[in-house]
Amino acid sequence: MMSNVAAVSPRCRRRTLDCRAGFSASQLGLVLPPPVKVPPNVKVNFAWARRHGDRVLLSGHGPQSPDGSIAPPFGQVVGPVSPEDAYQAARLATLGLLATLRRTIGSLDHVAAWLSASGYVAVAPGFTATTNVLNGCSDLLVEVFGAEIGTHARTAIGVSGLPLNCPVVIAAEVALAPGTP
Repeated sequence: MMSNVAAVSPRCRRRTLDCRAGFSASQLGLVLPPPVKVPPNVKVNFAWARRHGDRVLLSGHGPQSPDGSIAPPFGQVVGPVSPEDAYQAARLATLGLLATLRRTIGSLDHVAAWLSASGYVAVAPGFTATTNVLNGCSDLLVEVFGAEIGTHARTAIGVSGLPLNCPVVIAAEVALAPGTP
């Protein structure tokens, strides 16, 4: 079995990526990437996830390819990147968040609530539809976890540039179910 494909949890309580019994990764169309592969000249002096009690803070993730590399397109929205491509980049960044979260807590079944998502969108001057771009993240979280768990508070900020020339970077905070190991 491939480690980056959503697996079936033996203690399935909800229809999350870890408990979609009967669905293959190809049917879902969702692949959780391995840890991000940053270029050798980039120093990562922080944790991708930090758990404290029943909360997990997830550092900013850009879009990742299924092999863990940074996924194109690169640049500003309504520069070389279309709003539609940026929406898809937000979905890929969210898959990276999910993968990091699952590596941190063992199973996405432990998520009690997505509390917040903070998104940054690299924009060309005049582009203000950052909310539409970050809907790629919000839509995916609600698809996977349902509205009760997946709905979250959110910020969608436009900036002139982001690390590694990513069009989108997303950070999040998650609450865990009581008793999560």
